[in-house]
Amino acid sequence: MRLHELRPAEGAKFKRTRVGRGIGSGLGKTAGRGTKGQKARSGGGVRPGFEGGQMPLYRRIPKRGFTNIFKKEVAIVNVRDLVRFPAGTVVTPDLLKEEGLVKGKKVLVKLLGKGEIDRPLTVKVHQVSKGAAEKIAAAGGKVEVI
Repeated sequence: MRLHELRPAEGAKFKRTRVGRGIGSGLGKTAGRGTKGQKARSGGGVRPGFEGGQMPLYRRIPKRGFTNIFKKEVAIVNVRDLVRFPAGTVVTPDLLKEEGLVKGKKVLVKLLGKGEIDRPLTVKVHQVSKGAAEKIAAAGGKVEVI
C-alpha cells in the first residue's frame, strides 16, 4: 500500500443532506418539517424543559438550601504529600500548584496531619492543623502561616 492508495473506510464519508433545495432532492418545499405548526416555523420549537404548558418538573420539586457567595475554597494537603520534596525545600502554595497537589486559582491551602514525614521542610500555608505542625516540627522543619 502506498500513500496515494489510502482511502477512508467504507461508509466513513457521506454527503450532508441539503434540505429545501427543490422537488427533485426529495426534501424540497417544506424541507422535511411537515406542514405548518410551531416546529415548521423558522426558529420554532420549544425550549428545553418545556412540558406543553404543564407545570414543569424544575418548578414542581421543592427547593432547598442556598449558595453562600462568600464561601472560601480550601484545598487540603496532607503531610504524606510533602514527602516528594527534598530536604530543606520551602513549600509554598505556588509550588504545590506546580506539583499538581492544589488546583484552582484563588485557593487557600490547609495542611493536615495524615501520614508521616522524615525530612526538614519549611512549609508556608494559609491554615495548618495542630497535628500537622507537630509532625513537621518533629522532623526538624517549621510551619509558617501566611
